[in-house]
Amino acid sequence: MSGRRMRFAHYYHDIILWIGDGTGLPDSILHIHAGLAVLLLVRLVSGRSLGSFIPFAFVVAAEAANEILDYMVYGWRPADTYSDIANTLFWPLVLSLAVRLRPMAIRDRR
Repeated sequence: MSGRRMRFAHYYHDIILWIGDGTGLPDSILHIHAGLAVLLLVRLVSGRSLGSFIPFAFVVAAEAANEILDYMVYGWRPADTYSDIANTLFWPLVLSLAVRLRPMAIRDRR
């Protein structure tokens, strides 16, 4: 693996540790907050509804990138990876499904 990519992965890892140390929150809670933050940020920036699944797709992409960078630093840790994925994606998926499956208001049907 190239040195530049490894340096980036370690730099990213240092930032994640700094956030965890600064907030005092466990990794699992940080994953929940990160998933929701990405979902809402993409919703606001793109103007797309949560029901379109575009914001959720960005959450999936962000979590995939995070796990790839974790792999580059730590190696393969399946239990940690699977719990990170579940914590990051669960509430964004629930919210996206809820918006998608809710009955449309009359004003939205036009």
